[in-house]
Amino acid sequence: MLTTVLRGLAAASLAVLPLTASSPASAAETLPLAEAVTRLSVEAESRDGYDRDAFRHWNTGDDPSDGCNTRAEVLLDEAVEPPTVEPRCRLSGGRWWSYYDQMWVTSASGLDIDHMVPLAESWDSGASAWTAPRREAYANDQGADASLVAVTARSNRSKADQDPAEWLPPAAEVHCRYVAEWVATKLRWRLAADEAEVVALREVAASCPVQTVTYEPVP
Repeated sequence: MLTTVLRGLAAASLAVLPLTASSPASAAETLPLAEAVTRLSVEAESRDGYDRDAFRHWNTGDDPSDGCNTRAEVLLDEAVEPPTVEPRCRLSGGRWWSYYDQMWVTSASGLDIDHMVPLAESWDSGASAWTAPRREAYANDQGADASLVAVTARSNRSKADQDPAEWLPPAAEVHCRYVAEWVATKLRWRLAADEAEVVALREVAASCPVQTVTYEPVP
């Protein structure tokens, strides 16, 4: 009798478990670039009310105990030759590859951390409706390699807040990669795209038949 009761309790516990366990994070998905472009929601954009300060950055990064902010953590992660980390996370030496313009950079001060989809563009595409914590998470997103990228200050400032209908990296050989990372970031954060942007993305995708897009949606 006791054995039967215990078995019944164990079965009941197993039956309840799926209801109380936390939902798993969305799985990453990989698909061809051309198909990924079709996943974007096409909407008109508006910059009304935009303020860069609405996106808090750089915060204490993925590891608050390391004394480095998000910018420094990205630089450390992307360094081809690691820099020396001095007090207060000052970076000395090191070597980086700026893929936008295919240039080597040997000083952290010569690099900007580019938001793949600029803050202003994200505002236009849906971030205006987000909470402040979600905008901060976006501005400091190290959960996907494409979200933040270390590139020359010159190339980043040339890009500014333009989308691919207005700007592509000066190195033509990286356009497939760049557009794939742009689309991945928009899909990851469920950001929309305007009509001119989608037309430009389709044009690039047509010349990149083997390019894939991998993204993991943010809850």
